[in-house]
Order: sequence, then C-alpha cells, then structure tokens
Amino acid sequence: MRPVDAGQLLGILSEAARTSPRRLVALAGPPAAGKSTLAEELARGLGPQAQVIPMDGFHHDNDWLDAKTFRARKGAPETFDVAGFVALVRAIRGGASPAYPLFDRAADRTVPGAGQVDPAARLLIFEGNYLLLDRPGWRDLAPLWDITVALRIDEDVLTERLVRRWTDHGLDPAAALARAEGNDLPNGRTVLRESIAPDYVLG
Repeated sequence: MRPVDAGQLLGILSEAARTSPRRLVALAGPPAAGKSTLAEELARGLGPQAQVIPMDGFHHDNDWLDAKTFRARKGAPETFDVAGFVALVRAIRGGASPAYPLFDRAADRTVPGAGQVDPAARLLIFEGNYLLLDRPGWRDLAPLWDITVALRIDEDVLTERLVRRWTDHGLDPAAALARAEGNDLPNGRTVLRESIAPDYVLG
C-alpha cells in the first residue's frame, strides 16, 4: 500500500495504459470521499484512452428494496446487485465491451444499458464504495483488478461532508446529521474498516 497524490496517480495510470492493451482500475472509498470527482479528473488527464464506469448502476431497484425491507438502507452493500456487477467486470476483463446500467439520481432509479464500454479504452476506471470490500460476493472482484486505489478520509471529516450533503438538499442540521448517522456513516465505516489493502492510497 503506497501513499500517492492525484498527480502521482495520474502518472502511474498513464504508464499502465501505455504498457498494456487494457487495464482495470478500482477506485474505492466511502460516500462523499470524492471518488466520482477524482475518477473524472483522472479520465480527463488521461484523455480518450480512459473511461469511468460507476458502480452505482447496480443499485437494486426500489421495488426489490421494498420487498426486502431494505429501502432505508439503500446504498449499503446488500442493496446492490453484486453478482451482476462481478459478471460485468469479468466480461470486461475477458475483453468484451458490453453495455452497463447507470444510476439516475434525480429519478432515483437505474437505467439499464445507459452506458457502453468503449472498445478502444485502454484504462477502465471503476469507481464505487465497495470495490475492495472483503465480504462474500464483493471479494470476488479482487482478482479482477489490475490496479487498486483507496481514498482514505478521517471519520470526523466524513461526518462533516455527509451532513453538508444533506443540508445542501434542504434538511436542517439536526435532520441532516440523523440522516447521515442512519445510513451513510455506517456505510462509510464499512468501507473504511472492511476493505482489503489497496495498491495505492490517497488521503
């Protein structure tokens, strides 16, 4: 596990893309750690050879969550279609360039087939909370990654960011803290405490 900054990581990924026809990168971290922002920044820096694939398209839909009484835990590991996600990563690892689902946050639903792997992409950056999670199902991803990166964040800073996320959505501070402590923070702690050691760590 090697500490790096964003600039150093960009250089590492650029070299990896230069020396291989296709590399799969896992960029993992808790909610509100900045995964999506960093992934997009890296992809911009790497140019058309890179593509970002979010894990969020594998949320189970709300009807499934309601049937399992999981709606209040949406975003927890058990609320994702981990088997479907592992199958996608395996297919890409095998050289396929399939379509994949994306998550529409405004509509709070997944959109099947909304994304498409570019056959010319040499560096595929997967970003999500649980890409390195050491739990059944999720740990099947470990041998599929070429490069693993984790965003580390202090729990106090994570709490501040998650509360701000909900106040930005119109909740008062007390309600925002309750919302964060009810779901987002437990999920964040799961990522921080139950993920395998990455190749590189930022934060």
